Amino acid sequence: MPTGRPREFDLDERLDRAMRVFWRLGYEGAGMAELTEAMGISRPSLYAAYGNKEELFRKAVERYAAGPARHVDEALREPTARAAAERLLRGAAEVTTSPDNPSAGCLIVQGALATGTAAAGPRAELAARRRETEELLRERFERAREEGELPSDADLADLARYVTTVAYGLSVQAADGATRADLLRTVDTALRCWPTA
Repeated sequence: MPTGRPREFDLDERLDRAMRVFWRLGYEGAGMAELTEAMGISRPSLYAAYGNKEELFRKAVERYAAGPARHVDEALREPTARAAAERLLRGAAEVTTSPDNPSAGCLIVQGALATGTAAAGPRAELAARRRETEELLRERFERAREEGELPSDADLADLARYVTTVAYGLSVQAADGATRADLLRTVDTALRCWPTA
């Protein structure tokens, strides 16, 4: 029984290329012409391998989270809550200012922030990811409080919101031209407010 013609391109490598286009241009700015040209494939091949543009964007965001933005998952595995916050913030400063990346800033912050109604799905997807990060951080802080690292009266939802707000703000500052040194000074300032038990 025939199994069909095998694909002649590396799915992950082409997805990396799409991720870089979305990161540079945003969801709406990345047209199919830019995506297919960057990926080196035809529209039919793109649709067959990745689905429509919205599905491709979702996969590109997953690739971003597992690749350039892996510091978020790494932060949650740090041994202390303060180390988790520091890893998240320093990682944000590093990824949003890396000269190796196609654009300053963060795909999850800016990829579909200012879009029309046609991009409601991608905008909601990114908002949900940002909320999920905040919730995972709150859960990490809850464990730290149980271990005696954080004060018993600390509002952990507020602390998680504070840390993620600073992290996402770093992305906006980077997109506006702030240097890594600028952002790391902001991280240092933010960490000086850290509550202790």
